[in-house]
Amino acid sequence: LVPNKSALSQNFPNPFNPETTIQFELSVAGNFQLVIFDVLGRRVRELVNENLASGSFQVRWDGRDDLGREVSSGIYVYQLIGKGVAVSRKMMLLR
Repeated sequence: LVPNKSALSQNFPNPFNPETTIQFELSVAGNFQLVIFDVLGRRVRELVNENLASGSFQVRWDGRDDLGREVSSGIYVYQLIGKGVAVSRKMMLLR
């Protein structure tokens, strides 16, 4: 079943420790990125960077950066970027 509209859901659980799940839906196929940033706008982790078909997806984040280091407690922004989509949401990590 193809969604009518691309969407990025709120992560769950939120706040989280040690991991959280991010769900999103794509109404079109294409190259998409799902990236996590800290509140200063620095890239923390790239969870997805690939061609995806339309449909529903679920990704887990373990609270680690691209180098595998645990990040500190705080607010993070996750952003879905791709074909006709640029949407972001906030989440909170509590260590």
